[in-house]
Amino acid sequence: MIALIIIVVIIAVIGFMVVGGYNKLVALNQSADQAFADIDVQLKQRQDLIPNLVETVKGYATHERATLDSVTQARAAAAGATSVNDKVQSENMLTAALGRLFAVAEAYPDLKANTNFLELQRELSDIENKLAAARRFFNNAVAEFNAVRRQFPTVLFAGMFGFAADKPFFDVGEGERAAMNAAPPSVKF
Repeated sequence: MIALIIIVVIIAVIGFMVVGGYNKLVALNQSADQAFADIDVQLKQRQDLIPNLVETVKGYATHERATLDSVTQARAAAAGATSVNDKVQSENMLTAALGRLFAVAEAYPDLKANTNFLELQRELSDIENKLAAARRFFNNAVAEFNAVRRQFPTVLFAGMFGFAADKPFFDVGEGERAAMNAAPPSVKF
């Protein structure tokens, strides 16, 4: 009789551990998904500003067609990305293209003084700050999910419930580094 009680208690403890671990994974997964949705909102706002920015620059820097085209193409790629890895890669390209666009703008004093351009630049800077905060929140949620998924005893059953792989982080540092290291554009009149 005592052996049966011990077996039932062990099964109950294991059951509570599995249910508790599963519920924790679901909550952390939901938190990471929500954080990614917040990043998506900021990325969409940034992508919506880019056509206005390109049009404003186009009026002053007509000789910079290749730079304007690269920004437009990078925006289209970013808008079409769906997975975290695709978004990271396309946003890196877009960040680098925007860096080149702002480098071109430095060569045109009239453009730098244009009120519309300055307002768009300010809005873009504001969105970039919000995007950085959203990325930090997302990466924190992903780190917490990945840590719990790997912890014992959760690691024993996470795969059975569809949580077999780590979630990827959203790191756009490479694109920002590429933009800083890019060769300055040549301006010819």
